[in-house]
Amino acid sequence: MNNGLKVAMPLIEGLKERGRISYALRRVPEGRIARLLPCPDSPQPGDIVLAELEKIGKNTKLELTNGRRCHLHEGDHLAVVFGNRYATMQFEGYARADGTRCDLLSMGGVCGHVASKHAGVMEPSKLRLLGAIGDHLGHPLRLREFGLAPLRDLNPPHVIVVCGTSMEAGKTYTAANLIKGLQRQGYYVAGVKLTGTATGRDTWSMLDAGACVALDFVDGGYPSTYLCTAQELLSLYDLLIQHAASRQAQIAVVEIADGLLQRETAALLQSERFTSSVGAWLFAAGDPMGAAAGVRILRDWGIEPLAVSGLVSMSPLCRKEVEAATGLPCVTAKEVQCRGFNARVMEVVPRLIPASSTASESAAA
Repeated sequence: MNNGLKVAMPLIEGLKERGRISYALRRVPEGRIARLLPCPDSPQPGDIVLAELEKIGKNTKLELTNGRRCHLHEGDHLAVVFGNRYATMQFEGYARADGTRCDLLSMGGVCGHVASKHAGVMEPSKLRLLGAIGDHLGHPLRLREFGLAPLRDLNPPHVIVVCGTSMEAGKTYTAANLIKGLQRQGYYVAGVKLTGTATGRDTWSMLDAGACVALDFVDGGYPSTYLCTAQELLSLYDLLIQHAASRQAQIAVVEIADGLLQRETAALLQSERFTSSVGAWLFAAGDPMGAAAGVRILRDWGIEPLAVSGLVSMSPLCRKEVEAATGLPCVTAKEVQCRGFNARVMEVVPRLIPASSTASESAAA
């Protein structure tokens, strides 16, 4: 639909003053944000738009490109991007608009139309589209064009995958603690959030834990990965692993969002091309029953986790139940960081020498 806005407007100056460029657009150079164009007739994932916040709902804050969470006020102008979202504890949403109206699907700046929501979640914050954002030549900006370029001829890092039963099972916390433990042993570790919806929270956690680099699907030009094809996901995986290698990462800890029953998660974990590249697996669960069922599904897919962790590990009684039901150790966040568990993880790559040891040996020579 065409809202009649065809003239250039000083978008960048206004957005700089108000600081409302969302995290999902962190790879878009500010110099490319120049014109306000007609709204897209049929929004597609990755279409970048300017919207006015009409009513505050679930998302009262917006995560900016620098990671700061700014408080929102009705009337704010937000640079956001259309995308799909699959979040069992929040929204099911799609890259659509109702005329000039749509919803804010995530704090990271993904917008679209909410099709369903968790009963305990407020209605989404409401947006009014002002127009598509274009460059100085009047070309509409799309997120895909700002993704990282492919790299070649690099030795990939060893991959450890953290997956789980659902949202809020403790996957990111488990991944961050694993990164911290391996980093303390002297390894260069990359954090990779392969699937999900744009937000910086998880990659910031990986960086805080000592990752030499933290990458996510936004670096590949995707606002989210819901409804991506298996081939798109595999190509995205290859791209992010290549760039982890370019930062000298010896190990990549890869987090897969949502639960095993989610469409994209299931596709990846049943892809031989993906699973054959993984050296070790950790499974995060929220309760013993979920842990038992999840491990059974993984084993049906030919995947044997090293251990179970996540929220379930916070209760000694739950840990006993998990270990009895699965035959696997159920490890706490502290144990994930410890040298003993790191040694078990590194058994899958026994010839890998910590980067700090290599540097010391080179200096001595």
